[in-house]
Amino acid sequence: MKADLRELRTASARLALQFAGIILALFVVLGGVVYIVVSTGQTEAAKRALADASQVDSVHDAPHDLLVTVILPQGRDISPNMPDGLPDERALQDVAQNGGSITETVVADGRAYLTQTDVRRGKVVQISYGLAEQQEEMGRLLTALIISGVIATVAAALVGLLLARRSMRPMSEALALQRRFVADAGHELRTPLTLLSTRAQLLRRRLSRGGDASADEDVRSGLDEIVDDSRALTEIVEDLLTAADPRQNTDPERVDIGELAAVVARSAEGRAHERDIALTTQATPGAIVTGAPVSLRRMIVALVDNALDHAASRVTIDVSTDRDEVVLAVSDDGPGFGLQDRAFDRFATARAEGATAGRERHYGLGLALVAEVVDRHRGRVTAADRPTGGAEVTVRLPQPSPKGT
Repeated sequence: MKADLRELRTASARLALQFAGIILALFVVLGGVVYIVVSTGQTEAAKRALADASQVDSVHDAPHDLLVTVILPQGRDISPNMPDGLPDERALQDVAQNGGSITETVVADGRAYLTQTDVRRGKVVQISYGLAEQQEEMGRLLTALIISGVIATVAAALVGLLLARRSMRPMSEALALQRRFVADAGHELRTPLTLLSTRAQLLRRRLSRGGDASADEDVRSGLDEIVDDSRALTEIVEDLLTAADPRQNTDPERVDIGELAAVVARSAEGRAHERDIALTTQATPGAIVTGAPVSLRRMIVALVDNALDHAASRVTIDVSTDRDEVVLAVSDDGPGFGLQDRAFDRFATARAEGATAGRERHYGLGLALVAEVVDRHRGRVTAADRPTGGAEVTVRLPQPSPKGT
């Protein structure tokens, strides 16, 4: 499960970065277009300002945003506060000697000026238009574009991460469901297949004796058991397929948990006898629930198997009713749980405490399957260490309402 989460986070982060990269690239292209359009517009505005001043040939006629230099026979007439670097002596000398018009950008006192030098009414005139404000505006525009780009990229990454996780979560859940189904199938089918193999071997031995009436009866009994095991195996497979596909719904049935527990206990007597474990069942009449009989049987089988795996000498199945609930309690006198909160985790291991400290209890898949079946039947399940020693798993399932009886 943790590996699935890591893969989901990695894939989501990769998709988010790719989405953010695409947004950043688009923003850079859009920002470049905006910057070029604004810069071109400002350049055209500066040229129009110089064109509008084409009749200016005196510093007194020049607007306040223009700097004018006029070459007169008696000397020069220069606008006040002319920065160092203006006028452009080279352009003045060139036009004075060769005539024509020169338009260029001149840097004076660290500021740029669009400068036009030409001859007007027999006088050499140089008009300079300051570009400082335009450059400051372009700087502010560039800063705004950069900040907006960073914000847009971060926002795109976060939104992309959120959307990627939302879109990939169903896929991750489907993969996890598939893995759980494979694990559940392997766990659930192992016991019936083992029983089939064992009974088939016993049947073969009985057949080898031959000619004995009791042997024929044993053969018939063995065949009946194999048929029952095969039917149980088929029911388990169908139940697993239903659990693997939530879209499939099975019609609920009324199930007597006490009778079902008794059936499971009888099938487990042979295993309990082999381990010298006393298996007892107590059931209160009327312990009826509504659900899937196969799933509920799987739940009880898993509880009994878990108890037999860890019991020292005794396993007890107790079925009772409490108000509007059926209570199923399976207890053993084994080492206890140690960490009850991990009892329903898949393949979890906990170390027992108290008198049996140091002994480990491996949960495998059984109790995890119990929790899933209980959840599907809208019930509750808890695991606890018994005060007298051992462990107890308690399942509470709702009884059907009086209208459903």
